[in-house]
Amino acid sequence: MVFTVTTGFVKAQTDPLPSWNDGKVKHQILSFVSSVTDPSSADFVTEDNRIVTFDNDGTLWAEQPIYAQLLFAFSRVGEMAANHPKWQTEQPFASLLKGDVVGALTSSPNAAEKIILTTQTGMSNNEFKSLARNWVLNSIHPETGKKTIDMVYAPMIELITYFQNNNFKTYIVSGGDTQFIQAWAELAYNIPPEQVIGSQVKQTLKIKDGQAQIIRQPEFKVMNNKTQKAIGILNQIGKRPIAAFGNSDGDLQMLQYTALAEGKRLSVIIHHTDEEREWKYDRKSQIGTLDKALDEANNQGWLIIDMKRDWQTIFPER
Repeated sequence: MVFTVTTGFVKAQTDPLPSWNDGKVKHQILSFVSSVTDPSSADFVTEDNRIVTFDNDGTLWAEQPIYAQLLFAFSRVGEMAANHPKWQTEQPFASLLKGDVVGALTSSPNAAEKIILTTQTGMSNNEFKSLARNWVLNSIHPETGKKTIDMVYAPMIELITYFQNNNFKTYIVSGGDTQFIQAWAELAYNIPPEQVIGSQVKQTLKIKDGQAQIIRQPEFKVMNNKTQKAIGILNQIGKRPIAAFGNSDGDLQMLQYTALAEGKRLSVIIHHTDEEREWKYDRKSQIGTLDKALDEANNQGWLIIDMKRDWQTIFPER
């Protein structure tokens, strides 16, 4: 019997980023990691200072047509409706129950916030994480038909693994709810809960049957977006990243905080340019607006990943 080895298999064994097309972007990422991990390099960074941060929505997984956490909230409205008969006439819930998402989200300036806080609080953090994990593992994306967990970007999963294999500590820095992401980030990205920095609702401690529980309250405490991302990094990590990846104006300050410092730095924008395999959007999109950050990336010479040009594959093949 003769065994043949395909070129693709050989490449996967030798190339840490097989889903990336060969070119400037891939070369610069590989060169950066090689430079900061080589003890003989002038750019060498000790392992305790090898920190890389990633935005989540639009950077590690798809954010179109609506953020996943909001889709999760929509599903919760349907599950909870029987116990809330007033929702049949109360906005934004009435529109949602009729399947009118646009009407629900435009019914008031804070409609999305109201939906999230109503459906994702009033329970312990453990209960919430269980609900979130189950939804991410079993729900179906409304446009692609893929499971939500499969809407992650295969090239970015490879990149996270590549950084981890080179003794980087990998963090998620997201505008999404910290506990929502903690519920499934280790499964999806191999990033543990303590390395997730996100938005937070207010929480209280409750003792019930001799057990202490943290209860989620219907009010936001921290919205982890824009400048707050840089502040959150400082407060939770205590060190500045040497590499950061984002895709929108909400990531601009995190990318600036990473880039504008001494030493070798890598700030990267993921530009959604592939309307056939994913979505094409930037400056005029209401989800993941990329305007000021795109200008800054061009002005500062940051690396810009063009999804259509630079990625062989978008989503994992399962």
